[in-house]
Amino acid sequence: MIKKISLVVISAFYIGAGINHFWHPQGYYEIIPPYLPWHSFINIISGLAEISLGVLFIFSNTRKLAAYGTVVMLILFIPAHIYMIQKGGCMGSQMCIPLWVAWLRLFPLQFILIWWAWWHKK
Repeated sequence: MIKKISLVVISAFYIGAGINHFWHPQGYYEIIPPYLPWHSFINIISGLAEISLGVLFIFSNTRKLAAYGTVVMLILFIPAHIYMIQKGGCMGSQMCIPLWVAWLRLFPLQFILIWWAWWHKK
């Protein structure tokens, strides 16, 4: 029962996060490190990936793909979390968090999210 509830939550979490890339794109542009080109494109691809992976978690025959894809996506997001730490947690007018929260987003939160997705691969 807990795993079924968790599947609903993880699916809704990633679908909601993906939609937010389109609803509030400026906040995401600010956390993409400047050495990466095409911030708008990266934001769109990230949002579409989160939405797609959230939907894939819904179906048992695509859940393994969703888990692996989410792990890869979360690893690819690590540079954004490191950049937030380098900037002291303040990424411009759209996003400013305490530095300790930026550290928590990198570790342990990123690893918890990876574990959560991995837990649903079966």
